[in-house]
Amino acid sequence: MTTEAERLPFFVYGTLRPGEANYARTLRGRTAAEEPARIAGTLLYEGPGYPYATAGPADAVVHGVLVHPRAADYDAVRALLDHLEGYTPGTPAGAGNLYERVATEAARADGRTVRAWVYLAAEPLAGRLRATGTPLAGGRWTGRAAPKSPG
Repeated sequence: MTTEAERLPFFVYGTLRPGEANYARTLRGRTAAEEPARIAGTLLYEGPGYPYATAGPADAVVHGVLVHPRAADYDAVRALLDHLEGYTPGTPAGAGNLYERVATEAARADGRTVRAWVYLAAEPLAGRLRATGTPLAGGRWTGRAAPKSPG
């Protein structure tokens, strides 16, 4: 069982990945390590400028980055990410959260696994995505980072 107090790394798959807009706002300078990873049993859907992940079939995979916040910044990072993702700890499922923060197993590039937090679309949004959404091929979101201006 995972409790709120556990300091797990975060598996990110969208705008929180390095190089994306929300990484710069919430994680830059606050991480001890970042590494490619994937999670199984999860589907990825295109959203309005950012993706949504939902529980999916066992063979579905989402690719992303495992982010390890620095110990001194962990609580602040978790609070920032919860706020950004529209998640209020302790709120019952389906009671207004945009995402739910859940513990999952993330596989590192070397195949070893680690428990990590991931934000999955909350109900009823998750149900709408499963009913009418189109999963992103290969479980990868290509990103929407704004191009850098010259000079």
